[in-house]
Amino acid sequence: MRHLIALLSILVVAGCSASSTSLEPGSSLAPASSSAPTPSAGPSANAAGSGATSSLVDIGDGLSGPSGLVASTYAAGLAHVAAFAFDDSGRLWVSTAAYQDDGTDAVYLVATPGATPVAIVREQHTPLGLLWHDGELYVAAKGRVDAYSDLTGSSFAKHRTVLVLPDGVGEVNGLMASPDGRLVLGISAPCDSCKPTSPYAAAVVSFRPDGTDLRVEASGIRAPTGLIYSSTGQLYVTMNQRDDLGDATPGDWLGIVEHGQDWGFPDCYGQDDEACTSAPRPVGVLDQHAAASGVALAERGFGTVVGASAFVAEWAKGVVMRVAIDAAGTASASATGEPFLTGFKNPVPVATAPDGSLLVGDWGSGIVYRIAPG
Repeated sequence: MRHLIALLSILVVAGCSASSTSLEPGSSLAPASSSAPTPSAGPSANAAGSGATSSLVDIGDGLSGPSGLVASTYAAGLAHVAAFAFDDSGRLWVSTAAYQDDGTDAVYLVATPGATPVAIVREQHTPLGLLWHDGELYVAAKGRVDAYSDLTGSSFAKHRTVLVLPDGVGEVNGLMASPDGRLVLGISAPCDSCKPTSPYAAAVVSFRPDGTDLRVEASGIRAPTGLIYSSTGQLYVTMNQRDDLGDATPGDWLGIVEHGQDWGFPDCYGQDDEACTSAPRPVGVLDQHAAASGVALAERGFGTVVGASAFVAEWAKGVVMRVAIDAAGTASASATGEPFLTGFKNPVPVATAPDGSLLVGDWGSGIVYRIAPG
């Protein structure tokens, strides 16, 4: 994705690649266990069917969704919106990541719904991960993670380099804090189907907030893009498949990632054959070539419209998909994603706001939409 834009391409190509690497002990993720959901392999090579939208209706602002929802514009003027984070005051922070990395990406503050975005951190390079943690804003960008604090006016007084990744990695993607306080990061492979030379490529890694103790949590994931923890501590990750196989490319995946897993890339990329026999199964199957990106959870349902759900943005398809999960935050076995929201150009970040509404950033239009039960 820029390997580019990660985003977008991350999105469409973002995910590039990965290797099978032994994992270090003492991970912040729960160890893999037989209790994890094990969807059947049957649908993994098929598109989820984003064309099945006949049940969706106009919900406002040019979007369609289930009856009972209302869409409105939360913010505009954020071309190439790529990631969201909320600070302790409930304010929205947004990063942008253009298709070409020319150093003009930035991080913006949207102080209130409808407010004009204010650029706070400039001259960024593909910042696809954004996280407020213990009073600092962490920004995951090309090859690195930085932290900012002490906001004064329209700039931060303090900045520190947290982590500089070694050569051989691809796009640096979503960033989350684990339940034990470690930071967890998705890193793509630097190619579409090669075996990466770095153990940190095509992997989910973790490190302490000061940048020390970098370790691999799960390997063999071509492009671990969007990350979110459930209330029960399960780490949901969106995964992009290869883009060089045409119609033979399996659908993108939503998986629950656990410490010690090897998802098999580059040999396994979601296909139904022997190469994937020992690989974990996804908990949600998405569209082919979808450039699955951000993910959000609504563990108690979304109003009375739908039950417990994971919502996944598909950049290349212009839709937000729904994958059913149970009330405990565990994905249903063999779930196939279904269209939930349509009408976007290229949705990327998805997040549940402090008020329970769903925010979706449209990379293509620069609009952040708010969707809520009417």
